[in-house]
Amino acid sequence: MDKNTIIGFTLIVALLVGYSWYTKPSEEQIKAQQAYADSIRMVQAEQEAIREMEFQQAQANADKAVSQQVADYGVFNAVAVGEEKLYTIQNDSLLVTLSNKGGSIVSVQLKGYSNFNHEPLVLFDQTDAKSQFTLVTNNNRIVESSNLYFQVKDVTDSTLTMVLPADSAGAGLYLHYNLYKDSYMVALSMESVGMDKYLSPQMTSLDWTWNMKIRQQERSKKFEGRYSGLYYKYWDDEVENLSNESDDREVLSNRIHWIACKDQFFSTVFIAEESYFTNTQVESTISKDPNYLKECNIVTSSDLFNDAGVTHFSYYFGPNSYQLLSSLDDNIEKSEHQYHLEDMIPLGWGIFGWVNKFLIIPIFNFLGSFISNYGLVIFLLTLIVKLILLPFTYKSYISTAKMRVLRPEIEKINAKIPEDKPMERQQATMALYRKVGVSPMGGCLPMLLQMPVLFALFVFFPAAIELRQQGFLWAEDLSSYDSIFSWTTYIPFISTYYGNHFSLFCLLMAIANIVSTKISMDSQNTGQQQMPMMKWMMYLMPIMFLFFFNDYASGLSYYYFISTVLTLLQTFIFRMSVNDEKLLAKLKANSGKPQKQSGFMARLEKMQKEQMARQREMLKEQQKRR
Repeated sequence: MDKNTIIGFTLIVALLVGYSWYTKPSEEQIKAQQAYADSIRMVQAEQEAIREMEFQQAQANADKAVSQQVADYGVFNAVAVGEEKLYTIQNDSLLVTLSNKGGSIVSVQLKGYSNFNHEPLVLFDQTDAKSQFTLVTNNNRIVESSNLYFQVKDVTDSTLTMVLPADSAGAGLYLHYNLYKDSYMVALSMESVGMDKYLSPQMTSLDWTWNMKIRQQERSKKFEGRYSGLYYKYWDDEVENLSNESDDREVLSNRIHWIACKDQFFSTVFIAEESYFTNTQVESTISKDPNYLKECNIVTSSDLFNDAGVTHFSYYFGPNSYQLLSSLDDNIEKSEHQYHLEDMIPLGWGIFGWVNKFLIIPIFNFLGSFISNYGLVIFLLTLIVKLILLPFTYKSYISTAKMRVLRPEIEKINAKIPEDKPMERQQATMALYRKVGVSPMGGCLPMLLQMPVLFALFVFFPAAIELRQQGFLWAEDLSSYDSIFSWTTYIPFISTYYGNHFSLFCLLMAIANIVSTKISMDSQNTGQQQMPMMKWMMYLMPIMFLFFFNDYASGLSYYYFISTVLTLLQTFIFRMSVNDEKLLAKLKANSGKPQKQSGFMARLEKMQKEQMARQREMLKEQQKRR
């Protein structure tokens, strides 16, 4: 090793020693580091102590929960814990899912149907609905069925039996579910086996709680919401419902046969078979969730068990088809036990409902039995209705034609009698009508006779499930609007009152009504001065139809369009077949014959005379005062 190498190593060692000495911590720094290390160890020890306390507390809570469970569930302690399992029963119409937790139906899918997104139609699932009943044990503990785990004893494709055991000897509460073949009905039989000693003697009824959200199934949520809500039927009375337009609730003191959560085309119904529901509280609220229409809450009670220890219920999960729902009562002999579920379908009040039940629905079903295109069915239905109403329509036209051909005579009366004597003008006009045998009400009465049919069809089409998802021409679904153009931008007033789309059938209907209004007003003009406001109102109505029907079922707009076109065609044919000159000659020929005065005309003439007499008395009084 040479001299330079030795010097280099010496310098390196000197630098390391010098650096170590220079960076050596002071006595104060050493104490501070020691204190920091001690604080770290203390924090770690505290955290370990906290974790140990939390573990002990959790263990204590678990032990407390177990002891509380024993206190709360008593005889049902063994089934108060468990693992939830789902089971399915099905037929060609339904797929029903049940849970061993609570022993209730937790999901229902209707086969053969889909929602507006073309997904399988599910009435509800575990996130939408909850149903439970309450038991009172012999130690007066209140137990909810939703907290208990039933044991499945027997399951087939369409039946399932679950039991809530009370002891090892077979005592328990048995639930028997039976899904009928080719049916939307599910039977539920609740059987009590040896439960007398385990249930409280004060328990004389079953208390039920049912909560369900009604899903949106159709494209137009706003339109569907008008036909969705909570319905119920009194045991020996009519079907009623809570408001479909707003939040509503009722306390029902009378006996209830069934309770339903219904949307536009499908229903979930809970039916008391041999007994009935009492002390019922029902509530319906409009859902704020964009995927749901309404939220239904039901609290009710039913008789516990019959002499055989059994109580029977039924569920209906299915479409709101009038023909299907009315057929459910065919095999029920006692009238007080009949369901009358078809009364949930809004067919109109009084005479309008009768027209639908005994005229429109039979014709519609008959046509639909051999014609698969429901656009053609609606056309033929419209044509049949027009033919039925043809005599009334013709009589109305003839009455209008008589008034029209008498226009020159009425203008002579108006020219002869000044405007400041309206009563004399009216008396002279009525005298002319009476002389030639024309009744001013002749055109109104036939129109009034047509109104029940027109209104019945107005309520029928939105409720006809047969039109659901049935396409025709450009309309994809005759039960919903037929949009030919839509937008997403919010437009003030338009978006609020009209919507975000154009419905072509609605537009065609409005145009046809404007043309019909123009022709009708021209034909009815008898020379008398018409109020400008009335003329504007007549033309304003078709424009209002654009706003009112734009979101309605396209099948309804299509019907009104075809009906209006057929009316225009009828008017044209009537004009071609009725000669105004011959009609006027006939009226003049009647003027020489004694005319029988109708009761209405007699009353009208009497009223005019009385009014004229009062006016004369008023003039005399004014002259005396002067």
